Amino acid sequence: MAQELRVAALMTRDVVAVGPDTSIGEIARLLWEHAISGVPVIDGQRRVIGIVTEFDLIAREASFNAPLYVPFLDAFFKLPGTGDETQLRKILATRAADIMSSPALTIEPQATIEDLATLMYRKRVNPVPVVDDEGKLLGIVSRSDLIWLMTLEERGELPRLLASRA
Repeated sequence: MAQELRVAALMTRDVVAVGPDTSIGEIARLLWEHAISGVPVIDGQRRVIGIVTEFDLIAREASFNAPLYVPFLDAFFKLPGTGDETQLRKILATRAADIMSSPALTIEPQATIEDLATLMYRKRVNPVPVVDDEGKLLGIVSRSDLIWLMTLEERGELPRLLASRA
């Protein structure tokens, strides 16, 4: 029964979101204070332009294998297999636009819970912003929301969720 539910019934509507110029420190504070795993990055029209997750912030603290360059004549060539340019970008980031994953993987409110679970599992994404046809932020869903849904279903309390979100 839960797999047939729509994302709109599960999503959190009061979303903590940030703009592209929000500082990394402010993003870390928001994640910690709100006990959330990521924040959508939105533009002035509330369109989702990216997402910053705990994983993005943790990349800044992980050990880094710097790229090695070899000089040849008047040029430098990067040795293949050295350095991780994505991690370097995240280490040097100072604002959301520098560190966000873009484009963010999103889902529409009419998608099924099965569609959501499949997206999260196959693409290894968490959380997932819920957007309308224009890409504007409507809500957000996370893995913990899916676990909560499983708990409600196990307890036989799924009708209560449906009634409260109707």
